[in-house]
Amino acid sequence: MATDHSFVDYIVDQVFLAGEIAFRKMFGEYALYCDGKVVALVCDNQLFVKQTEAGRSLFGDKEISEAPAYPGAKMSFLIGDYIDDGDWLTDLIRITAETLPVPKPKKRKS
Repeated sequence: MATDHSFVDYIVDQVFLAGEIAFRKMFGEYALYCDGKVVALVCDNQLFVKQTEAGRSLFGDKEISEAPAYPGAKMSFLIGDYIDDGDWLTDLIRITAETLPVPKPKKRKS
């Protein structure tokens, strides 16, 4: 099942203060970017945030769900019930972006 564009819009509205937020449609699903880094995937109307230790520390007493965004993918934080907590989700996205390395420049085709 492909993700609804309105669901992606809702997530972007929740985290717009985290940094420069963008998204790109990929194969019916979406990649969520913060400050030029892929920080999450949105698949089947679910938010999967890349795992980092800094991000894990934000969960505190919240239960952490982990799942791959698609078969064969790395495990991610599956943000279920906390998707409506905009302040917390903004912090998670911001900290994830700060922790992830800068993407390698793409090689130009000759």
